[in-house]
Amino acid sequence: MTPVKMYTTQVCPYCQRAKALLKQRGVAAIEEIRIDLDPVQRDHMVAITGRRTVPQIFIGETHVGGCDDLIALDQRGALVPMLGA
Repeated sequence: MTPVKMYTTQVCPYCQRAKALLKQRGVAAIEEIRIDLDPVQRDHMVAITGRRTVPQIFIGETHVGGCDDLIALDQRGALVPMLGA
C-alpha cells in the first residue's frame, strides 16, 4: 500500500473525517504531522502545498489536497487505485 502522510491539528473535524475515510479504504497507518505542535512543520506545509488549511494529504509523493479533495477523489473511484489497495 502506498504511504499516506497528513498534516493535521488536534481539533480538526475535517482531519478526523479524512482519517476515517482512509481507514475505510484500507489504510492501516497514516503518518500524521501535527502542525499545531510544530510551527516549523506548518511553514513547511504551506511552502510545499501553497495552502494554510488542514488537513493536507499526500498519497506517496502526490499532494491530494484537503478533505473535500480526498472525498471527491474517492467518489470518482480514483482513491483506492491510488492507494494501491
